[in-house]
Amino acid sequence: MAPTNFGYSLREAGSHFFRNLGTSLGAVITIFLSLFIIGLFIVGSAMVNSLIGTVEQQVTIQAFIADDASDEAIEAFQEKLEGWDNVKSVAFKTKDDALKDYKDNISNNADATLAALDGENPLPRSFVIEMDEPSQVESTAAKIKSDADFREIVDDANVNEDNVDADVEAGVLYGQKEVARLFEFTSYVRIGAVVLVALLTFIAFIFINNTIRLSITARRREIAIMRLVGASNGFIRGPFITEGVIQAFLGALLSIGALELIRNFGMPALSNAMSLFTFAIPLNMYLATYGALILIGVVIGLFGSAIAMRRYLKV
Repeated sequence: MAPTNFGYSLREAGSHFFRNLGTSLGAVITIFLSLFIIGLFIVGSAMVNSLIGTVEQQVTIQAFIADDASDEAIEAFQEKLEGWDNVKSVAFKTKDDALKDYKDNISNNADATLAALDGENPLPRSFVIEMDEPSQVESTAAKIKSDADFREIVDDANVNEDNVDADVEAGVLYGQKEVARLFEFTSYVRIGAVVLVALLTFIAFIFINNTIRLSITARRREIAIMRLVGASNGFIRGPFITEGVIQAFLGALLSIGALELIRNFGMPALSNAMSLFTFAIPLNMYLATYGALILIGVVIGLFGSAIAMRRYLKV
C-alpha cells in the first residue's frame, strides 16, 4: 500500500466498516475476546509471580550460636556475613527473642514445657539471614556451614574440623527439603505461564485470521470487479488491510478497557477478600501489557488481512 493510497484506503475502510457493520462488529468482538483472554492471563501470571516472589522472600537461613560464644566473635562473624554476596540483611536474635517467637508461633504448651525445664531458656541465639536471591539459599547455607569463623561459634557439638561438610542441620536451618520443592514448583509455574501465553496468542491469531477471512470472503465480488477494471493488487489490498487493522485496534482498546475495570475495581476487592496474600502489580506492568495487546492486535490484523486476501489477488 503506497503512502499516496493511504487516504483512499482509510476512507474505504471506514465505509466498509459501517456498510458491513454486523460482520465488522463480529470481527471486533472476536479480537476483543481473544486479546482480553491473553491480557487476563498475562495479568494473572503477574499475580502468581508476585505471590511466588512474596513466598520466596520469606525463605531465610537461621544460623544458631552457642551460649558460650563471645560477643566479639559473634559481632565479627556478623560483619563478615553482611559483606557476603547474596546476603541482604543479617538480624541477631537473642535467647529472649527466640523464646518469644517460640511462645507466639510454635507451641501452645510453651509454658508447660518451660516449667518442666525449671524456667530455663534452652533456645540458642541465632542469626536470621535474608538473601537477595532466595533461590541461592542452599549454596549460601553451605558457605556458612563450612566457614571457619562460624564453626568457632556454632551451636552444634557435631561440627568440628574433621566434619565440616556434615549435614547436621542443627547449626544451620533453612528447611532444605521444603525449599527445594518450593523452587522446583515456582520454576514450573513460570515456564508454564510463558508457554500458555504463547499458545493463547497463536490461538487468537487463528481465530482472528479466520474472522477477517470471512469478512473479506463476503466481499469477494467487489474485489473481482476492482481487478476487472485494472486496479493493482496494492490498491485493492489497501482498504481491506486498513479495515483489518482498525478492527484489531478497536478490539485491543476494548480489551484494555475491560482490564482497566478489573484493575480499578476487581483487584482492590480481591486484595480485601484475601488480605493474607499480596497481589500488587506495578502500573508499568499493566502499561506494558496494554502496549503488547495493541501491538499483537495490529500485527494480527495486518497480517491476517494480507494472508486472507492472497487467494483473491492471485493472477
